[in-house]
Amino acid sequence: MRNLLAFFLIVLFLNAANAQQNDGYVAPTDTAVLHKLAHWQDLKFGLFMHWGPYSEWGVVESWSICPEDEGWTQRKGPYSADYNTYKKAYENLQTTFNPTHFDPEKWVRAAKDAGMKYVVFTTKHHDGFCMFDTKQTDYKVTSPKTPFSSNPKSNVALEIFNAFRKEGFMTGAYFSKPDWHSPDYWWPYFPPKDRNVNYDPAKYPERWQHFKDFTYNQIGELMTGYGKMDILWLDGGWVRPLKTVDRSVEWQQGIKYDQDIDMAKIAAMARAKQPGLIIVDRTVTGEYENYTTPEQQVPATPLSHPWETCMTMGNSWSYVPGDHYKSAQQIVQLLIKIVSRGGNFLMNIGPGPDGDWDPVAYERLADIGKWMKVNGEGIYASKAVAPYSVGDIFFTRSADAKTEYAFLLSKEDGVSLPATVTIPIGNTSKVRSVTLLGVKQKLKWTQNGGDVSVTIPASLQSNNGLRYAATFKINYTNATN
Repeated sequence: MRNLLAFFLIVLFLNAANAQQNDGYVAPTDTAVLHKLAHWQDLKFGLFMHWGPYSEWGVVESWSICPEDEGWTQRKGPYSADYNTYKKAYENLQTTFNPTHFDPEKWVRAAKDAGMKYVVFTTKHHDGFCMFDTKQTDYKVTSPKTPFSSNPKSNVALEIFNAFRKEGFMTGAYFSKPDWHSPDYWWPYFPPKDRNVNYDPAKYPERWQHFKDFTYNQIGELMTGYGKMDILWLDGGWVRPLKTVDRSVEWQQGIKYDQDIDMAKIAAMARAKQPGLIIVDRTVTGEYENYTTPEQQVPATPLSHPWETCMTMGNSWSYVPGDHYKSAQQIVQLLIKIVSRGGNFLMNIGPGPDGDWDPVAYERLADIGKWMKVNGEGIYASKAVAPYSVGDIFFTRSADAKTEYAFLLSKEDGVSLPATVTIPIGNTSKVRSVTLLGVKQKLKWTQNGGDVSVTIPASLQSNNGLRYAATFKINYTNATN
């Protein structure tokens, strides 16, 4: 068993090393990290949550206090006319934040029933408000200034991680490297100009060192007081060494100063406390970006390294009253497309100011769960396989390559099947059997080279009880692909 694991890790390393030559990805060399990364890739479907006092206003997380003229940074409401007045009122939300309906066990039940396997929670977003009991600042959910601090569950991050971990979820701590509340990042001596540090760290090295120590200490707290941690998901990619800036990327063009926070020191400390920790220093290509995170998009082709699409269930990352949520059909089909390209799907739900999700979110998860219970075997621990997709058919295969799954996406909630479904399997291995998941009736099929033609009985063409996508399971006599 140990020899098999070692062989697997070597293969993973070589594949990742090859990817490094193609796209800059740097493979981890720590076998504990490689092992955990491989396990994470098998989980496929995770829950993301952006939550903080900003939910009281139902506005975008953090960005409305950023002095940039972007579509997502627009200020709204009675304080919006004046930046300083707005920022003060925004930070004063701490004094009214009281999510008394907070019940992480309820979230776990819904997420687990939907087939999710891991969770990433925003312990601190760019605005600097901490959803954990940090000792580095009083701008936190457990501060006496915050009404919820008197609640037994006030250490929100701890409650969430414990609840999900108890049910077998991998746990990930989202942490923003920039901190717009910290006087050592946005120094009050200067007005903030944009999302970046508002002074030159090289000119004021002592102040920047204070910020580095602050960041290091907060991450250290999360790595010691919050149980076993699997992922450190670092956001705010403009906090980076200046030499890593890619001027061809529009948002990186505004980075003028070297914002090196010493990731080597942070990573060494974090992994000493949490062996095998996956670190995601997102958008900063190199040894501390163990997987990449395409945001709100699905790559058109498979990527040659571990990756995860992070995407919202609604239109917003944070809670917005009356948000438009994607249908269960859209979400299931997004999951299929992502997994067919070898990725994971981290789907975000933003809790509201009362501490609960919109009822629509629960409805969506319940519907997704019904589909996953029938078709999940083609999702979990699956691998991408050529031709990946042809038209409305998307493919995955089992780890041992003996089974392939062909997902036929439906244009409606219900699945209508033609009299014959032709599946281009992309190889000439001999097919042993073809079944339709969720249907007991046997199917007739023929193989002609790299195509399998399946005859669908009239009784199954429209009244089959399937939704969103039909999954054909193809077993091979001898696996060569």
